Amino acid sequence: MVIPKRPDSAPVAGTAGAGRWIAAGLFVVSGFAALVYQVLWVRELGLLFGNTAQAAALAIAIFFAGLAAGGWFWGRQAPRVRSALATFGLLEIAVAATALGHFLLTDLYHALYPGLYAVVGDLPWADLTLRILVATLVLFPSAFLMGGTLPMMGQFMVRASGRLATTGTALYALNTFGSATGALAAGFVLPIALGFHGAYLLAIGLDLAVGAAALALARHVRPPRPLTENEEQASPPPPARTKATVLLPPRLVDGIALASGFATLGVEVLWTRLFAQVLQNSVYTYSIVLTSFLLALTLGSLAANALARIKVIEPRTLLVGLLLLAAGVIAASPWAFHIATDGLGYVGAGAAWLDYLAAVGRLALVIMVLPGILLGAVLPYLLRIIEATRPEPGEALGRLVAMNTAGAIMGSLVAGFVLLPLLGVSGALLALAAVYPALAAGLLIREPRPWAQRIGYAAPLATAAVALLLVRPGGLTAARLDTVAGERLLDLREGSHATVTVVQRGEHRVIRVNNYYTLGGTMSLESERNRTLIPMMTHPDPRRIFYLGLGTGITAGTALRFPVERVDICEILPEVVDLAERHFAPWNGALFEDPRVRVRAQDAHHCLRHAQVDYDLIISDLFTPWKAGTGNLYTREHYDIARQRLADGGLFVQWLPLYQLTAKELGSIARTMIETFPQVVVWRGDLFPNGSIIALIGSDEDVHLDPDVLVQHGRALAGNPTLPEELLKAISLRFYAGNASASGLFDDFPLNTRNRPVIEYGAPRSQREVHTGEVRWMVGAELGLFYETLAEQVPPADDPYLTRVDETGQGFVRAGRHYYHYRVLGRQGRTDLAQRHLDAFLALTPFAAAPRESNNQDPGSTWREDF
Repeated sequence: MVIPKRPDSAPVAGTAGAGRWIAAGLFVVSGFAALVYQVLWVRELGLLFGNTAQAAALAIAIFFAGLAAGGWFWGRQAPRVRSALATFGLLEIAVAATALGHFLLTDLYHALYPGLYAVVGDLPWADLTLRILVATLVLFPSAFLMGGTLPMMGQFMVRASGRLATTGTALYALNTFGSATGALAAGFVLPIALGFHGAYLLAIGLDLAVGAAALALARHVRPPRPLTENEEQASPPPPARTKATVLLPPRLVDGIALASGFATLGVEVLWTRLFAQVLQNSVYTYSIVLTSFLLALTLGSLAANALARIKVIEPRTLLVGLLLLAAGVIAASPWAFHIATDGLGYVGAGAAWLDYLAAVGRLALVIMVLPGILLGAVLPYLLRIIEATRPEPGEALGRLVAMNTAGAIMGSLVAGFVLLPLLGVSGALLALAAVYPALAAGLLIREPRPWAQRIGYAAPLATAAVALLLVRPGGLTAARLDTVAGERLLDLREGSHATVTVVQRGEHRVIRVNNYYTLGGTMSLESERNRTLIPMMTHPDPRRIFYLGLGTGITAGTALRFPVERVDICEILPEVVDLAERHFAPWNGALFEDPRVRVRAQDAHHCLRHAQVDYDLIISDLFTPWKAGTGNLYTREHYDIARQRLADGGLFVQWLPLYQLTAKELGSIARTMIETFPQVVVWRGDLFPNGSIIALIGSDEDVHLDPDVLVQHGRALAGNPTLPEELLKAISLRFYAGNASASGLFDDFPLNTRNRPVIEYGAPRSQREVHTGEVRWMVGAELGLFYETLAEQVPPADDPYLTRVDETGQGFVRAGRHYYHYRVLGRQGRTDLAQRHLDAFLALTPFAAAPRESNNQDPGSTWREDF
């Protein structure tokens, strides 16, 4: 029998092998560029719409929808095109062209969206529709074209019908491997070396180069000709159709591909949540987890390739075995993770940078690779199942990938927004594991055997699927508690955004995110209140306040002590909002009942960007600098938006956790604020040697501190109009540290921008360097030196911010430094020198205004409420 040869399948003599190898290399580069695009697009849309779980899910869903539609459409076109390789090249060039439009579309968005948001912002459905429209314009065209690359390359590379499974699985492995390397490069190399814009342009350049190379290669391919009988006989024959080998109907194959995508992406979402409980959660650790998952899928495709070569076992039997093994490893993964992390213990604690990355990589490989191989083998092995129907390669690949990707969209959404909140991460993994025995039962029920035998085989698997849906894992917990310190769990939310707990510790309670990030608690009441009191004391009439971050709500609730008109709060984690209202009402001043207060579970930067109000104060809470996404709140672009939202004389307040910053991060943040605000001054949040925080307060240069305002607010807060002026001034001014913008200390530090995010990429390294003793946090003696250097550069008498402060008041400022040194030196055991600083402090400050001592030594929580 002579079968017509498909286009592109007859290269010039002597070039076949080389051409196929070149084409394979191009396909790897194509996968690399596609993942770089995806990482950058998801990040950009997160900045546009807010870094919420819903915004990320929207971006991924639209991207995957484009891939699915493209796979389906271009797969059907693949057998009809004159040259599949040339069409692949044209698709790559078109991807680059539409990707270039990203810059135009985002500029158009920034121009039009604020006005549109003003109209639809209060209508959630209209706002969602607007977001979908913008995201579709940005993502869908390129993703639709990307979806056609695998079908076209498959149409070119699969030369004989009997090689669909082996060649198709190899192609899938090559493309996925390219994606894994792209994820690694996008996480570790490209943003640092090129910036995000440079990384994006590199991906565009790679696609252009791949497209041009494919077009050039296609020119050396002869027009299609039929295979000779000898060539056809030499190709691997398709599996024979016998009574024992009944072909699966196309709809069943489509259903398996759909369900496989559903479970695979759902499991990936849940594994990512598990890893978030024990990692630094920086851009690097996320990149390692994503790369490990893609590497596992690559190995799964290679495993499918090996299985496709097995002829002695019926393909459906192998497929059933794959499905059952996949179910087993997914169901076991929650227990495996808890064993590997010793009950959600922090991974790599105290390790150096490279050792830490190695520890994260080992955990990711142990937990994800074996299950990932099995998950990744199911889809490509379906090519072996359909091979006997002698399909066109491009059409078969496009159809399978389209169904699988459609399932992936549903799986990621259901896992993140339904299963996680409903069952928790461990229960959700068991529920997804149930998909596989259910599929196996569906296959066995179609076996060419009597009904009794079919039911006998399928019934146990169906029972196992139901059991996995109903069983709740025992012996596992989503929260790690310090039982030695007497901690007990009060409440837990495994939500779409994060796992959030409220923990009772002795007399106090705290709120934590993902086990190791404490948002605050009652043990640091003074600290949290001072974050509002200090800036509000300096503003003459603070009426409208905006808070970036809620935490326990204690900080924002303090604003209600003033005659404010409006308090707007945006907190990215809805689980935090719920628990703050439920468990911290006695301490946050009836925050959730006050009609002046609006609390929104949204990304704070997005809220601020689209606010329709000018604020007297914008207060940015303490944010962990190395967490992925947090660095955006320290960028030049963010500070530009904040300045635009300030009323005349308004203040932007950036609180900084010095116990999480080295001199590099502090310098970069300060330099970035100084580039935005004409004047940036530094206020202490405390006078204690450990766990210190400071506020960088940005304003116009004509804003000056008015001591009379301090007295006015102090008397109003105390409810005592006769309190001595000097006492109130002394209490307030000792927290002032100096004028950062006039000092010149930060001129040589790098700017932190969205394109060059030095905080997001530098802070994770600094954290590990501190753990190994290479550098130190800005606390203790390091902070004392900073205070002294700042005062030397701009003494109080020369500080333009203090032009209204008399000599006595300037002495109160110096007194604050002396008291800080007294505490640091006392902690070091240098009592003689400490006493000299205490004497200097007392000489400059009325004795009645001296700070009260505190025995609270909890890092980050050693504060006193002095207003």
